[in-house]
Amino acid sequence: MLNFELYNPTNYVFGKGQTEKLSKLVPANAKILLAYGGGSIFKNGVHEAVVAALKDFKIIEFGGIEPNPRFETLLKAVEIVKNENITFILAVGGGSVIDGVKFISGATHYEGNPIDILKKKVLFTDLSKVIPFGTVLTLPATGSEMNSGAVVTIEATQEKLAIGGSALFPKFSICDPTVVSSLPKRQIQNGIIDAYTHVMEQYLTYPTDALLQDRIAEGILQTLVEIGPSVVENPSDYKLASNFMWSATMALNGLIQKGVPSDWATHMIGHELTALYEIDHARTLAIIAPNLYRVMFETKKDKLAQYGERIFHVTGNSVDEKANQAIEKTVEFFHKMGMKTKLSENTNDYQKTADFIVNRFDERGWKALGEKQNITLEKVKEIVEMSY
Repeated sequence: MLNFELYNPTNYVFGKGQTEKLSKLVPANAKILLAYGGGSIFKNGVHEAVVAALKDFKIIEFGGIEPNPRFETLLKAVEIVKNENITFILAVGGGSVIDGVKFISGATHYEGNPIDILKKKVLFTDLSKVIPFGTVLTLPATGSEMNSGAVVTIEATQEKLAIGGSALFPKFSICDPTVVSSLPKRQIQNGIIDAYTHVMEQYLTYPTDALLQDRIAEGILQTLVEIGPSVVENPSDYKLASNFMWSATMALNGLIQKGVPSDWATHMIGHELTALYEIDHARTLAIIAPNLYRVMFETKKDKLAQYGERIFHVTGNSVDEKANQAIEKTVEFFHKMGMKTKLSENTNDYQKTADFIVNRFDERGWKALGEKQNITLEKVKEIVEMSY
């Protein structure tokens, strides 16, 4: 097992009716920026519940944060925070809204050009230099409600880039599984696959004798396989919705990442597909992941075989045989969850994608990806072309 430090200060408030606790969770006398996305919170009653709980606070609202939040939009919120002397931000939404609020939190007091936060991947570690924030989660998927990472899109250059740092953990996150009942099927499908791939990025590397981390990761994967198709069809079932929400959080709150190597190349490639073609984030992961496993088979086959045996109960006479079955079973699960796993099924304009992504990575100096830094630009090209 590798050395590690585990730090997660987020107060995770889970269950039915927990929005009522907002007034005690937000600092007294706070002036709040209430940030949200496209307006679904007005239809499902979440906005009404939040405003009622915060009736004694001064609130300024900022809506319109996009799926894959835009740098350009978030800068408008930064100006409001500065001009109105906002002291606390409340993100009400899914991962995109929460990620956007993390950027707003860090950018408000940032002294340089705010685009450098993304271009130079600034890490925020000084709590005195960020605006504190909390979240009310409305879409389980990204785990952003209990981690310090965020991904923001620069529309002008079609780039999707990550930021983070220990100062960007939410102070609290209210997670009420009943919100799942109002979600469209596509968003639930995406949430399951996003959470699933988050686990795979931290689990499907190579053995490091981290027995507990493996079992926790496998427990999340088994839960998502078990409930995934059912929660899409029965989103009002509290058992299914609550296990979905908690699994999505556990997939990326830092716990299963400790003491083990991580990959994240699937996400790095997938982000480019979203930036280029506006393909849903989870669907880009379903396109890239199986082919990354195929191209990097020799590096990953021991863990693939273990994964296949423990999650899908595959059998075989060799590690290679079980590992190959594991990849096929993964693709079957993705299809069962409504994913189209070829790029050509998601966009018509794909022929030059591999060259474009390789050039982008080359410009950024991203020439050695993956848990062993052995995913070269040549391999990136092979993975993307295999995904056509």
